[in-house]
Amino acid sequence: VQLVESGGGLVQAGGSLRLSCVASGRIENINVMGWYRQAPGNERELVAGITNGGSTNYGDSVKGRFTLSRDNVKGTVYLQMDSLKPEDTAVYYCHAHSVVRTIEGKSEFDYWGQGTQVTVSS
Repeated sequence: VQLVESGGGLVQAGGSLRLSCVASGRIENINVMGWYRQAPGNERELVAGITNGGSTNYGDSVKGRFTLSRDNVKGTVYLQMDSLKPEDTAVYYCHAHSVVRTIEGKSEFDYWGQGTQVTVSS
C-alpha cells in the first residue's frame, strides 16, 4: 500500500485547510485510515481515524474543529480542518492499517505517507 498526501500549506489562525490522502495498491485490505501529526520536539499524535464502516475517532485537541471523511471506492480520506490554531502547526502524516487473513492466520500492517507540512500563523 502506498499513501500520497496533498493539501498542506500556510494559513492564518482561524482559517481552514483540507488534506487529502490517496491509497494505492492492496487497498481492499485496509480497515482503518486516518491522520497523525508531529510537531518539533513532540511525539507523533493521533489527529483522526476512520474505519471502513465510517466510525470516526478524533484526538481531543481537534474535536469539533476537524472532520474526517472517507471514500472507500477511491481509497481516499479527506481531513477538513477548520478554526485552525497556531498549535495545529505540525507535519501531518496519512496512516493506513490493513489486515490480511490467510489460512495460516492474520497479519497486520501499518503504512505511512511522506508527510505534509501545515503551518498556522498567529
